[in-house]
Amino acid sequence: MSSLLWLIPALPLAGFLIQVVAGRRLGDPKAGWVATAMVGGSFLVSVAVFFDLLSRSHEERRLVQHLFTWVPAGNFKVDMGFLADPLSVTMLLFVTGVGALIHLYSIGYMKGDENFSKFFLYLNLFILSMVVLVLGDNVLVTFLGWEGVGVCSYFLIPFWHTDPANATAGKKAFITNRIGDWGYLVATFLLWTALGSLNYVDLIAKQAGPNPIVGITANMLVLLYLCAATGKSAQIPLFVWLPDAMAGPTPVSALIHAATMVTSGVYLLVRLNPLLEQATWANDVIAWVGGITALVAASIAISQNDIKKVLAYSTVSQLGYLFLAVGTGNYVAAIFHMVTHAFFKALLFLGSGSVIVNMAHDQDMRHYGNLRKYMPITAGTFIIGWLAIAGVPPFSGFWSKDEILSGAFARGGAFYVLWVIGLLAALMTAFYMTRQVVMTFFGPEKWRTLGAEDASADEADSADDHAAAHADDHGHHGLTPDFTPTESGWLMTLPLVALAGLALIGGVIQLPFTAKTKFLERWLEPVLVGGEFHLPHGVTLWSLVVIAVVVAIVGILAGIGVYAQRRIDPAVVEKDAFAHAWYIDETYAAVAAPDGVGRKAFDGLAWFDRNVIDRAVMGAGWLSARTGDSIRRLQTGQVRGYALGFAVGAALVLGYFVTRMGF
Repeated sequence: MSSLLWLIPALPLAGFLIQVVAGRRLGDPKAGWVATAMVGGSFLVSVAVFFDLLSRSHEERRLVQHLFTWVPAGNFKVDMGFLADPLSVTMLLFVTGVGALIHLYSIGYMKGDENFSKFFLYLNLFILSMVVLVLGDNVLVTFLGWEGVGVCSYFLIPFWHTDPANATAGKKAFITNRIGDWGYLVATFLLWTALGSLNYVDLIAKQAGPNPIVGITANMLVLLYLCAATGKSAQIPLFVWLPDAMAGPTPVSALIHAATMVTSGVYLLVRLNPLLEQATWANDVIAWVGGITALVAASIAISQNDIKKVLAYSTVSQLGYLFLAVGTGNYVAAIFHMVTHAFFKALLFLGSGSVIVNMAHDQDMRHYGNLRKYMPITAGTFIIGWLAIAGVPPFSGFWSKDEILSGAFARGGAFYVLWVIGLLAALMTAFYMTRQVVMTFFGPEKWRTLGAEDASADEADSADDHAAAHADDHGHHGLTPDFTPTESGWLMTLPLVALAGLALIGGVIQLPFTAKTKFLERWLEPVLVGGEFHLPHGVTLWSLVVIAVVVAIVGILAGIGVYAQRRIDPAVVEKDAFAHAWYIDETYAAVAAPDGVGRKAFDGLAWFDRNVIDRAVMGAGWLSARTGDSIRRLQTGQVRGYALGFAVGAALVLGYFVTRMGF
């Protein structure tokens, strides 16, 4: 199978080229079917590679395909090559599998859009970039895919770019990720200096040898790659781009927030686990960044009224759990939750898209209610996703989230605090997801009571401004008393049913009962240097499980009590600080404003650069030129003058030694 690895990126590349050449002629829906078929074919090849690796012994589960020498520059040489091992194949399976389902869903969602073929052109290019990122056998090829998904996100997030807010959201995502990319590039330079290679295989061999990269070098490398990961995986302080990415079409939200782009940072850190094993305090930084992000983002989601904004902040929070797992050295749990999160979060986003389409493209949950009556398939599958992300057994999210929390508890010491933070975030997750389900699928049909003035007032007060963008491109909001929503067609409901099944049973790949039920752990063993991560055993483990279940149930019951039974005024929990995302984004905007302190500081640095640094450099050049002119006058070309100079100099040196040495 090593000779066929190129097919995995080649198929979405072919889809992209077909869309470029003939996309408009194919039109709606043929262009979508071609794009979906290409990604589906990539998934089938990934499945074949998976079974090929599965048939091998643990030591032989690595396929490397060298395509050509990409950068030949003296001692610095980088090959264009692919590496298929248990880690990359795991990523490929859900990137291409879930990606194919999102493509299928998009055929129905984007029906009638004037840029239908262009949308699928971008989707195929996005999958191609993600596959290159995952399959790259060295850090630079991974960076090629890393930048590719960043560029594609810039194309897809402001896809409906006629609205200024959408265009701004795309630029915001692009610029924020550039900050993280600075960390990636500097880390790559440092890695080459320390290792003499950028290949992952060489890094594994180096770290397993007698002279691994350790100490300050290892810690600095990890921190710099963490900077890159916080940008791509939307962690504090670079998480602000991801909620605004909701401006894109809902399939884009599912593709970016569930299975692909936002997991890139976590994948990179796990891929570099031989380096993380030699770092010390840098791993603690990863864990604390993840824990704090999980808690802060979960609190923000409580007060959001846009159905997609709730899921966006939920994604940030769930990614925080992944960083917590990586920081504690629990890499298997990180990949486990990455897989299950791809299932239930893609399901939730696609379910929200089904609701939005059938509610006249209104995204405000305060206008919903009782949609389970009119959209039973969407409601049933969405509820499965809700129970999975809330951590209710036996749904997939329960198993993966519990393994992360148990791993934090097992580390002891300061990590007990992170375990408590994780539990609080889990409690909030169950609460705000219950709020979303109740407001959307239960309760009174609030759109029937919306008068013209009330609807316009609600629009003005909405926490999200992007719903208008959908109205501009897909018609106007039409929620009137006689409006009746309907269920989506099979192109949109079939992916929902498939993802609901995966969200329900996905946890079977890593059950904590015996070594035989820990399939994912045994599968990833060849690529994880640290070996098996030891969770608590016996009564301790089951006590942690019970606590996690109780926390989830308490969060669900609290959500029902507040939003279904109205025992408590929602204003008690929906704080302004939560609605404004703790004012973090607003603070960034104020700092970078034309009259902000940040802009003034940048202007001051620019002045210092022009008037001090540049003048110092130019002054050094001027001094060198003047000194050269003065010294040049001594070069007369007369040998007698040179001989006299040597004689005088020798006499002075001799006189110095006579007087100083007492001869």
